[in-house]
Amino acid sequence: MIENVFKDVQNEGQKINIVHYIGIAADEPERIKRHIIKDDKIMPLVQIDWDEDLCGLEAQYLDMLSPTYNGATRDGCFFCHNQGVGQLRNLRHNFPELWEKLLKLDNDSPITFHVDGHTVHDFDRRFALEDEGLIDPQAHFRWAMLDDDLNYSLFTDNG
Repeated sequence: MIENVFKDVQNEGQKINIVHYIGIAADEPERIKRHIIKDDKIMPLVQIDWDEDLCGLEAQYLDMLSPTYNGATRDGCFFCHNQGVGQLRNLRHNFPELWEKLLKLDNDSPITFHVDGHTVHDFDRRFALEDEGLIDPQAHFRWAMLDDDLNYSLFTDNG
């Protein structure tokens, strides 16, 4: 999380105020309830009373809306870290120009794409191995599969 970026500074006794801007639309009452009482959370879309439809139009106007939004599950912006693996795979395979932008954003970001420490580049490696047939996209995936030694016995007659 972003708090980890400031951990060393906080350990030196300096006070750091971290504010989270959350993209929750004004017509999402259950999600709003979960965050409204937290002082470190700001919901600008709620403050300006923008509903999901208006947010979608604005994202489309600014060319930020994922092209998969209308033909797949709800995913929003192409650079959203909350996308599922299937949506990321779809983005990489069907919209390579956006995938390249996402890789560039990943390079420029001071934090990882996912809170578990994995980057867009990690997903890119995973999908490349799937494309090569070395990882089955339908099988249970573990990140260690990217770093563990390849079991070459799988490719021999002796295996």
